[in-house]
Amino acid sequence: MRFVIVTGMSGAGKRTAMKILEDAGYFCVDNLPVPLIRKFTDLAFNSMGDIDKVALGVDIRSGDLSVVDSVIDYLKLNGKRCEILFLDAGDDTLVKRFKETRRTHPLVAEGRVADGIARERQILSFLKKRADYIIDTDTLLVKELRSELEKIFVENKRYSNLFINVVSFGFKYGIPTDSDLVFDVRFMPNPFYVDELKRKTGNDKEVKEFVMSSPASAEFLSKLNDMINFLIPNYVIEGKNQLVISIGCTGGKHRSVTIANKLYENLKEKGEYGIKITHRDIERE
Repeated sequence: MRFVIVTGMSGAGKRTAMKILEDAGYFCVDNLPVPLIRKFTDLAFNSMGDIDKVALGVDIRSGDLSVVDSVIDYLKLNGKRCEILFLDAGDDTLVKRFKETRRTHPLVAEGRVADGIARERQILSFLKKRADYIIDTDTLLVKELRSELEKIFVENKRYSNLFINVVSFGFKYGIPTDSDLVFDVRFMPNPFYVDELKRKTGNDKEVKEFVMSSPASAEFLSKLNDMINFLIPNYVIEGKNQLVISIGCTGGKHRSVTIANKLYENLKEKGEYGIKITHRDIERE
């Protein structure tokens, strides 16, 4: 029996995650009243093999969540496998999602959504601490969330609770505001000044070869990979669950795209973390 408790911040994607797990063959029950959770877990584990994958959705609408804490302890004490998936997102992202959908936050029928989010974070903090998997959905599309959940709950791959977004950008358009690490590659040879390369991008073979033909580019990439490989495990130890690595050149079309792609390929080959790549300014003139 694989028993998963799906929880997290309102607006972070719990309902979408439950749908994805249902599509993957999980028996899903969402928003079950807290007093019934213990009874439900007993029924699920005593199903005599008729049900082997269960996902239970729990959030602040369910009631006094301290009961969930005791249920988790009860299951683990009796040698039953129980996993916790916690979906999270930044406050600004959550406020934006509530405004876009015109929904009210469950904790504030009237008043500021931000106040409800702050209260909810406090209430759910014990579940986040106990979570086996934390997924930050700030920058995730539904298909990317599906990919991450399938890795964990279908393909049974190792998951480190860190999702990495590698972003290429142009300094002339500003540094991405959500950047954790920013690297400037404007010292590399610039294809913009080569007529046959000017209209191409770092996704094109000719541009990649031009940028990487410089010994300085190859040395920088090697040092960058070493540093990122050193930093990531330490970020994981500190509990960081999202990392945005931004690579910038002047316009965000050539050098930054090339290096971002190289870094992405290196991290993806390791297969230890969730990862995506975004070329923010590649379509700009």
